[in-house]
Amino acid sequence: MIQLSTSEPDAALSFANKLVSSESFKTLFRDGMTLVEETAAYLDGEGREDAKTLPRLGALAYATESMRLTTRLMQTASWLLLQRAVNEGELTQSEAASEKRKVRLSEQQTGISPDAAKKLPERFVAIIDRSLRLQSRILHLDRVLYQAADEAPVLSRPLEPQLELLRAAFGGE
Repeated sequence: MIQLSTSEPDAALSFANKLVSSESFKTLFRDGMTLVEETAAYLDGEGREDAKTLPRLGALAYATESMRLTTRLMQTASWLLLQRAVNEGELTQSEAASEKRKVRLSEQQTGISPDAAKKLPERFVAIIDRSLRLQSRILHLDRVLYQAADEAPVLSRPLEPQLELLRAAFGGE
């Protein structure tokens, strides 16, 4: 009979937990925080000047989308900071899950039509697109981390079902 031993027999293997402590997560974190900084600089500078040149309906679309954009980025930045705190040992995964409930991470699409988007500054539209891609990546990771953990059975020996199948197939004990 094959014996598996781990230092923590009750710990389930988690791909998602490995992912958020990986170099890929660090890159996602840097990209997200860079986008937050770029957006803030744009909205406070060049974007403000761009908005002044827009016609009335364009200015309304700009104001609406900039509020959606900042909300989206604050949600994603909060999520990224929580996950970094877990990675650095400042929070446990369950503490982060509790804090995460305060961050209303939700999918937000733009509310502008393609025609209205054509009237908005090109850089602004590009920032919106980048924020939507970032949000999509984070929502996916969030589902993998939190919903999968809530729904998946915790096995003290995660490979036991596969070992049982092998035993049955080869007649072993």
